[in-house]
Amino acid sequence: MSTESALADGVREALAVDAEEFAARAEEEAEVVKQGLHDGAFDNHQSIVGFEYEFYAVADGRWSEESRAGEYALMRVPRRLLELMGFEKELGLHNAEMSTSPQPLSDHGLRAQLAEVRARLEAAENTAGVEGMRLVSDGVWTIPPAGETARGYLTDSVDLDGVTVAANMSDAVRYHAMANAGDDAPVALEAPGVTLRADTVMPESLITSIQPHYQVAQADTLPVHFRYALRIAGPLLALGVNSPFLPPDLYDDDWDAERVLEEGATENRVHVFESVLNARTDADKVRFPHDFHDVETAVDRIAGDETMVPMPESDGTDRFDDAFATFRTKHGTYWRWVRPVFEGASRSSANARIEFRPVPAQPTVRDSIAFQAAFAGLMGALPRHEHPVIGLEWETARDNFYAAVADGLDAEMEWIGYDGEHTTDATEMYEDLLDHAAAGLRTAGCSEAEAESWLAPLRYRVDGGITPAGWKRAGVRSRLSDGESFADAVHNTQRAYIERQADTLIDGGFSEW
Repeated sequence: MSTESALADGVREALAVDAEEFAARAEEEAEVVKQGLHDGAFDNHQSIVGFEYEFYAVADGRWSEESRAGEYALMRVPRRLLELMGFEKELGLHNAEMSTSPQPLSDHGLRAQLAEVRARLEAAENTAGVEGMRLVSDGVWTIPPAGETARGYLTDSVDLDGVTVAANMSDAVRYHAMANAGDDAPVALEAPGVTLRADTVMPESLITSIQPHYQVAQADTLPVHFRYALRIAGPLLALGVNSPFLPPDLYDDDWDAERVLEEGATENRVHVFESVLNARTDADKVRFPHDFHDVETAVDRIAGDETMVPMPESDGTDRFDDAFATFRTKHGTYWRWVRPVFEGASRSSANARIEFRPVPAQPTVRDSIAFQAAFAGLMGALPRHEHPVIGLEWETARDNFYAAVADGLDAEMEWIGYDGEHTTDATEMYEDLLDHAAAGLRTAGCSEAEAESWLAPLRYRVDGGITPAGWKRAGVRSRLSDGESFADAVHNTQRAYIERQADTLIDGGFSEW
């Protein structure tokens, strides 16, 4: 049986699952999770941090002397190579993802996270280099594979006995089942200046992100931590914006370079993720979530979330969370910009945590881990100090988030300082925010110097008013003024980004750029 036929059969099997029975199993298993919460199964003696890091692969340029168009063009990663690198497959064939081993929140724990990312990424880069490719840490790719257009790469699909299969998507049943679930309406990628129709969710593979995890010590504190996480989402995203441009061939005809620069978003990744994955659901599954005031409500929301792909019941292993395997599957399509997670391979490792998903992948590892440290420090300090920003209206926190999507550090956001006063002054907001992040790291065992070292990449951005998106915008403006076309300006800015990253990704920092 061919790989394509097996994939099509798997999709048909998934779509044949009775959606009502699947939902009923998830509801039943939600009660198992709640009982575990009541029994203390998800409690731990300390806070734990973890990290997910997504990349895309490009040609490294070594064979591009005769054709600059092929330099740093997107590349498909051979599956055998992905296995050799020890990375996990993501949506697109060009994607690769790593997840770190959970560590206690402390200076040693953060150093372990940083060291693991650096060690695994260095090994992966060495492996990829043999194949003439490199891994890029970025928010959105803009240069399609050599000889192809972004539009063609993202929309290419075939019909296999009535199953729509994206030509450039990883061979995971779950991903392809999404393309065949619901009605036959096309998926629509919608961002300022771009409307792309596709038969599958493949356009979502434009984007890559980092996802810091914070595991709470006591599960019943999750609602408070979650409320704080929502209120820092906008400010932290504004510091991390890194996708001001989409591939130039995707823009509508009436969007010229100046309009893209003036009216385009600083974080198109958010528009891509929301529009593509919300296209075939009745409710917006990707969204800024509401507060919850007790941990049981968080469980109910996951169990009751609209089912997109009712996957077959798994055979089961000896994992602790196999007792709620369908609930875990349901969680896989519980797409929120901040989301609660309940899982654990064993009872001793069972945990309740927050996945923080707003921030795109950053120019360097050091900058990426700075966001992990800031998020963890804030999760430790804000509840402990009973910071009054928890009283910021949910609607305001949501508006802050989308203001950051639009304007990055130039966004006007509302904050409540430690003195209880409302402010829209960005300097005051970030001083309060990063001071509390540092306080949280000190409480976790970092010295003052260590805490400041972890946060230095973010303080640099605040002090200089610079973000990766701002760096890219400046590069495109400069190239346009030199007479380049919009497409060339975007592509050559992307090449400059990758060239700078080649020297700084593992051991350097964005401040060196």
